[in-house]
Order: sequence, then C-alpha cells, then structure tokens
Amino acid sequence: MEENTTQLEEHKVKDLYAGVRGLAVKILNRVERTDAYLDKLLDNEMKNAELNGPDKALLYEIVHGVVRWMGRLDWVLNGFYKGQFSKAISNLKNCLRVALYQILFLDRVPDYAAVNEAVEFIKKLQGQKPADLTNAILRNIIRSKNGIRYPDPDEDLIGYISAYHSHPSWLAKRYVNRFGHEATEKLFVTNNEKPFLTLKMNSLKVQHEEFKSLLNSVNLKFVQGKYLPDFFKLQNLTNITAWEHYNNGYFDVQDESAGLACKLLDVNPGLRVLDMCAAPGGKTSYIAGLMQDHGEIVALDRYESRLHVLSKNIKRLGLKSIRPLVMNAMEYNRKDFDRILVDAPCSGTGTLSKKPDIKWKVNLLDINKLSELQYSLLTKASTLIKKEGVLVYSTCSIELEENFEVVKKFLENNSNFKLLNAAENVSEEVVDSNGCISTFPHIHHLDGAFAAKLIRVD
Repeated sequence: MEENTTQLEEHKVKDLYAGVRGLAVKILNRVERTDAYLDKLLDNEMKNAELNGPDKALLYEIVHGVVRWMGRLDWVLNGFYKGQFSKAISNLKNCLRVALYQILFLDRVPDYAAVNEAVEFIKKLQGQKPADLTNAILRNIIRSKNGIRYPDPDEDLIGYISAYHSHPSWLAKRYVNRFGHEATEKLFVTNNEKPFLTLKMNSLKVQHEEFKSLLNSVNLKFVQGKYLPDFFKLQNLTNITAWEHYNNGYFDVQDESAGLACKLLDVNPGLRVLDMCAAPGGKTSYIAGLMQDHGEIVALDRYESRLHVLSKNIKRLGLKSIRPLVMNAMEYNRKDFDRILVDAPCSGTGTLSKKPDIKWKVNLLDINKLSELQYSLLTKASTLIKKEGVLVYSTCSIELEENFEVVKKFLENNSNFKLLNAAENVSEEVVDSNGCISTFPHIHHLDGAFAAKLIRVD
C-alpha cells in the first residue's frame, strides 16, 4: 500500500513537471535546494524522461543557459517583481527564469509562446493569482526589453560586472583586484560562452590521420589541439558517446588543459605511476597512452562508484596497465613510485563554461578549506615517491590559494623537493613566471588549469 502511494506521488510530480520547460524548472529547483551538481541531475532526467533528441537538446540548452545567465536574469526580474524576487517560491522563481532566458537568449522560441507556457505551468502548480502575476511580469519585460538598464559601471563597477556578466559579486571584486577590469570582463565573457567539446584520441588504437578521416566522414568540424596534437576540439556540440568509435575506444572526452598536467609527469614505458585522485579517469587513461600501456598505474579513489566509472572507461579504451584501487589516498602507504600525479579536488573555477553551477555554489570559505586538503594530499604524495621521482600537483582552478600558494608552502616545508620548469615538457605559452602550467579560458581558449612539476632530490 505504501509503495503504491509513493508511486502515485511520483506520477503526480511527473505530470506536474511534464514537458521540457516543466523538467527544466524541476531540475533548477533541485540545483537550488541541494548540493547536487547540475550535470548529474540533468543526466538522471535525460535517462528517465520520455524525450526525443531535439527535446533533450532544448532541455540541456535551457537548464545550462538559465544557470549560466542567472545573475543577469535575476537582475532583470528584480526590477519588474514587486517585492524581493530572491524570496519568491522556487517554482515561480525558476519558471520566470526559464521563460526570461527564452525571451532574451533563444530566437527559435517566440516571446508569446514562452509567456503562455510559463503562465499555464504556474496556473497548474500554484493557481490563478500567481499565474496572472507571471503574465504581467513577463509582458512588462517584453515591452521594455530593449531599454533594460544595468548598474552604471562608472558608479558601481562590481555591480555592473556581476549583473551584466552573471557572476557572483565576490568573484567579480576578487578578479578585478587581481586581473583588472578589462581582463575580468574578457574572462567572464569566455566563461559564459557555450563550451567546446574536446576529444582525446586513443593513440593505442588509432593514429592522427585516420582519426581526422573518421571525424570528416561524419561531418564533425574540428580543430586539432594547439598544445597537444592528440586532442581535437569539435566546433559543434553533438551526442558523441553514441558514435560507434566511442564504444570501440578510439577516443575519450577530455579538455586539452587536462592533458598538460599528464605531459609534465614525463612518463616512459615500464614506470610505476600513482594517480592519487584518479576518478573519473581521464588523466589516468592519457598517462597509460603516453606509457604505451606498458608499466603499472595505480589509480586510487576513495569512492567505489567513481572508480566503477573509471574501470568501465579503461575497459572501453582497452587499457591493461591501470590498476584501480578503492582507497583513501591519505591512508595509502606503498612507497616505490617513479611518478605521482596529485590531481587534487578543487573549486573548479577554471571550468565555469562547462559547469556554470560552480560559480553559484563555491565561496571563499570553500577555497580556503580546499587549499588545506590539497596541501595534505601533496605532503602525503611526497612520502610515497622514490628518490629522483617526479611529483605533479594539478588543479582545474584559477585561484592562487589552491595553486602556487600550495606548492610554495610545500617547498618551504620540504627541502628535499625542487620545482622544475614546466617549459621543459610543454609550450612556454602555457607556463607562468614561476615555471608552472597556468591556463586561462580567455587567454588560451582552454579550461583554466594549474600544474607544477616537483622532483625529489634526496
């Protein structure tokens, strides 16, 4: 009986949030209420919902678009909502955001259709009065849409950058102080662009010319990696994992910036390598390729579910040298490694075009807590490496506290390690004045990332 009641409730929810816009509101409500990440929630809905290909693409576009542009959408809605928009109930708030995103950013949806759908949705969930309010707000915005005003940058620069470029004000202030006004705007513009999809070719199964021919044969336009030739940036988003060559293990989906840290390891066939925070395994598999799949790579992760994803991936790619191990890296004690990669958990501020929800979830307290964890992991790694062994510390963050400051503190406390210049292994264009890899989305057209190469000298 209880099970039937639960199923009935689930069906009611399904009916209430039916269709692309309903599902978008449902996902956005959950992003706001929980710690769950946007892509995980979206993947779950894509699997369960009875949507065709174009509807799935539209759902992805709307949900990612609303989260990406939430700062600007909320600024506009605040100006037309009587009272505090931030205190509105979630259904109303996210329904208005979804409709406004379509009005401001999507040409293929007529304004009147976006309004009508929003009004009908709110009427079904909340009743006639909130539906009338939705109608009035959206129609007022449409009438004024060419005259919407944002904060004056001469009077309130941070307010303007934050609202217009849709980033939290603490991040706008932080970056203006660090990079200056112009560079911050360029960075935020790049963060708000739709992300590229980059493929990392599996050199054990296919060579460059053949892989290019395969991409051309299905009309996939691409640009080969600027810094690493095994990477191919696609110019159109596509359901790439449905392609037979993905299942055959010819490639993986990975940003070129992630490959740079692997190149710093400077691996050869036959070495013993430890990947301390391995899942989901993109870097692990690239390292195996660089070693021609000869040697041993121990891939640690504390979560079995995450290592399961890694194991499935290495099987698909046909890799034999990787040994997944469920283990908290801080408790691991084998001490005979030639190379160690510490791809540390981080804030992810270099990946905001792919993961726009991060900018609304992360804060300064998180960054400071993460830097403590990162330092602990790097210190632990230093006890597991052989003399003359190479240790690479990397993140997909652009925050100093998580990057060079961690390395600097480590070197001050560990005189038996020396920092090596990354330019020995990768292009000088991606190497900063400290000799570390440091990429930025608006400069290098890659995800923001950091990597430092350390050697144990005694």
